[in-house]
Amino acid sequence: MDWAAVAYTAAALLCAAAATVITLGHIYRHLLHYAEPIFQRFIVRIIFMVPVYAVMSFISLILPDNAIYFTSIREIYDAWVIYNFFSLCLAWVGGPGAVVVSLNGRTLKPSWFLMTCCFPAIPLDGRFIRRCKQGCLQFVILKPILVVITFILYAKGKYEDGNFSVNQSYLYITIIYTISYSMALYALALFYAACRDLLRPYNPVPKFIIIKSVVFLTYWQGVLVFLAAKSRFIKNAEKAADLQNYVLCVEMLIAAIGHLFAFPYKEYAGANARPSGGFRESLLHALKFNDFYHDTVHQFAPTYNEYVLYNHNEGESAPTKFPSGSAVPSVRDVELAGIIVMPPSNNSPVTSSVSSNHVDQDESMTTPIRNKVDPPGGMYDLTDLLDVDLSSYPAKVPAISDVRKQ
Repeated sequence: MDWAAVAYTAAALLCAAAATVITLGHIYRHLLHYAEPIFQRFIVRIIFMVPVYAVMSFISLILPDNAIYFTSIREIYDAWVIYNFFSLCLAWVGGPGAVVVSLNGRTLKPSWFLMTCCFPAIPLDGRFIRRCKQGCLQFVILKPILVVITFILYAKGKYEDGNFSVNQSYLYITIIYTISYSMALYALALFYAACRDLLRPYNPVPKFIIIKSVVFLTYWQGVLVFLAAKSRFIKNAEKAADLQNYVLCVEMLIAAIGHLFAFPYKEYAGANARPSGGFRESLLHALKFNDFYHDTVHQFAPTYNEYVLYNHNEGESAPTKFPSGSAVPSVRDVELAGIIVMPPSNNSPVTSSVSSNHVDQDESMTTPIRNKVDPPGGMYDLTDLLDVDLSSYPAKVPAISDVRKQ
């Protein structure tokens, strides 16, 4: 019996189990104190990456012949984490509409650090927010497709982990994956650079660091390990894969502890906190993927300009609506907890409704005005009646007493 291998595996098991237990306990507390569903939905999904990484890495370590299937699950969750962190940041600042209003007239100046030095200043408008979101979504969509292609090539003997030969597909899939991955992280970085003042109250830096460490550094760690195997610093690709999986098990224990400080549940467990429901309802809310579905469908819709950008809520707060072809009101034109109907511009009227509560980023999406239908039971949402053309209506509205006389 190889006692070194036994000790090696036992240490990985201990770290993976400890990381999983710590994280599940952390998630359980968030779900018990589910006072901010808009934020905590994304937080729960982000934290859950630790058990996914830990369990998949340990299984890959003890079942190396089938490791490709488990590592693929882990890599798909990479993309899911990036999307949810971007959505969390967007929710913190009030959603796309609130960002457009807050950053109205501002630009992102050319910068060597952001690699925008060769481009003109980028207007921080609705188009910028859409491009950032598309940058994250493309990775979430592309990664499962690459996994399916990998499985097909693996079955045909054309794919081998760590084999950088031009006759194997690992090299080409790694290149495509790296480009897509970098685009997603770059979109996230641009959004943070544009909204860092708005995000400052939420202390996003430690959260950004720990997520980038887990997602970004672990990926490049794997690439470097396989390059070391190709350079004969490690015996072969199989040993490199084992080393990568072992190190990930250890790193996930560190990440689990880091998440306790980066995403503390106590922020939502104060004396004034009001959880939205029981544990079961909170879990079901966190597991709903309708926000991702709507983002995917509407952010890539070719008729995007015909849509009204708003944040769909689930009863927590009023949606914010901005017709996308028109000028956006400045911050001083928006009154919290009120409704303002701006006079029509040359293009189209601007109607905004901003709630004093947090705007739900639950289902950030775009909805065509022409497709709105009567809800069941004849119950109407007032905000659904706001997106109308006011150009044919009189500027003055008769007083209530005059209406009664009529």
